[in-house]
Amino acid sequence: MSLYTAPPEGSVVVCLDEMGPESAKSFPGHRLGRRDPTGLRRIRARQEIDYGRRGRGYVFGAFVPSTGAALTVPYPRRTTANVVDFLAQVEAWLDPTAERVYAVLDNLSAHRTVDVLLWALAHPRWEFVFQPRYAAYLNLIEPWWKVLRSLALKGRRFNTWDDIGHAVAAATQYWNAHRHPFVWGQRQRRHPARPSGIACLPVTA
Repeated sequence: MSLYTAPPEGSVVVCLDEMGPESAKSFPGHRLGRRDPTGLRRIRARQEIDYGRRGRGYVFGAFVPSTGAALTVPYPRRTTANVVDFLAQVEAWLDPTAERVYAVLDNLSAHRTVDVLLWALAHPRWEFVFQPRYAAYLNLIEPWWKVLRSLALKGRRFNTWDDIGHAVAAATQYWNAHRHPFVWGQRQRRHPARPSGIACLPVTA
């Protein structure tokens, strides 16, 4: 957590992860309801079942909590070759003046292969920080995935995996144009906090 709250001077912290597998299908949006003509009850809108057998893949993501900048790249599979390719793209995307890059990622076997470790040795400014098992909340890209799903997938139907890739790219571009930092331990409230106490006493004249 100290990497988020007090990163070393001249360094950058980047969170890495993969979203998926995602299938080309219909993604539910807001729950809709329509009024019964008699006014007695509300009838929930129905959606046709979509099994999504039109292509699938993974979305590789990199997220910099201090600035909110994000990078996403779609891949058909989560393989070692794709992980190494994505790391190369992240290296070219990050600030070249950063002396140290701390990459926060999980213990997936594809992240600890020989090819990935050799890539890290060839890029000495990189250091992998593997999060403990069952501690996905320590990776700040996890809450950002929810933002991306809402921007790119929610309430839409996709016919091919390429359609999902285009939607994710457009959503990522939109996010980067309106980005904001993610602060560790600070949750943004959409509504003002409720006053403390169980209840307020009625005001008497």
